[in-house]
Amino acid sequence: MAAEPPSPSGTSGTSGTVTEPAAAPPARLAAALIRYRVAAYVVGVFLLLLVAAMVVKYVGHQPRAVEIVGPIHGFIYAVYLVIALDLALRAKWSIRGTLLVLLAGVVPFLSFVAERKVTGHVRAGRPL
Repeated sequence: MAAEPPSPSGTSGTSGTVTEPAAAPPARLAAALIRYRVAAYVVGVFLLLLVAAMVVKYVGHQPRAVEIVGPIHGFIYAVYLVIALDLALRAKWSIRGTLLVLLAGVVPFLSFVAERKVTGHVRAGRPL
């Protein structure tokens, strides 16, 4: 007995199960997600650079690296806040979820974790 090809409606032969791919987020939401993902990675990298600069400052007694990286991270974090808030409003996140994502830019490695979680939720159409 040969297997029947799936019908155009997405059902398979006699099993009656429907497997539909997850719907892509609307274009404006998808664009906001891309901006957020880039910002999350940039903030995460600069936060790690800032931590390394602080180690150099306190262990090596060389404060120059913090003087350079600190303000850059601060500016990038401010941009991250705006981009994350834009995505939160478009995706209709809860206040708690929004605050947690906004704070993710100040804990080393957390912006990378938050980015993965946010991406999964937005692509699945689930609020955070």
